[in-house]
Amino acid sequence: MESLLKGGQALGLTLSAAQLRLFQSYAEELAAWNQRLSLTAITSPEDIQVKHFLDSLTCLQALPPGFVCQRVLDVGSGGGFPGLPLKIHDPTLQVTLLETTIKKAEFLRHIVEHLGLMGVEVVAERAETLGQDPAYRETYDLVVARAVAEMAVLAEYCLPFCRVGGLFVAQKKAGAAAEMKNAQGAVTALGGRMLPAIPVLLPGAGPRQLVVVEKVSATPSRYPRRPGMPAKRPLA
Repeated sequence: MESLLKGGQALGLTLSAAQLRLFQSYAEELAAWNQRLSLTAITSPEDIQVKHFLDSLTCLQALPPGFVCQRVLDVGSGGGFPGLPLKIHDPTLQVTLLETTIKKAEFLRHIVEHLGLMGVEVVAERAETLGQDPAYRETYDLVVARAVAEMAVLAEYCLPFCRVGGLFVAQKKAGAAAEMKNAQGAVTALGGRMLPAIPVLLPGAGPRQLVVVEKVSATPSRYPRRPGMPAKRPLA
């Protein structure tokens, strides 16, 4: 975990020996499960450290000083990114991993138990359905998503979960200016305000950015629309 340790230090993050052991165990289980279940195309130990674990931790760069973050939702969690690395870094977080694919959700439940993580819930459901559930709607301080959908679609998946005053952070490749511009109307309609994107540089990886949206007002009750509609007819 040397690359993760040094990369974390470059981000101003301190990882303890116990945390590094958790990340090592996580990487081993991810590789083992990936042989029978397609969780990730990133398979080398070095790339897992940088392109999964360290990349997930860059989400912390989007949090302003003094931001209160207790509840985190990871939409389209897949192999657990970025939600689980954030949890390992800060064990006090209450984290929900939302994953539609049943087999991937099974892996997430397994790895949470395997690592002995408390305060992590795995939900196998569509974002459009869960976003209308009062137990989850507008209850999260931070909503994160990586490589799930275009911003206009992703905003409808994610902003309904975010409390007013909370943040939605999407991890995107660099050069998403047109995508962000096209999503402005959707973000506004859903109660959000787009903040300046934050560039991210990782060793051995291409340039990336964090697209940050502040939740400034409640999301109208008609959003999210029924399953399939956000992707089929993205908000203008």
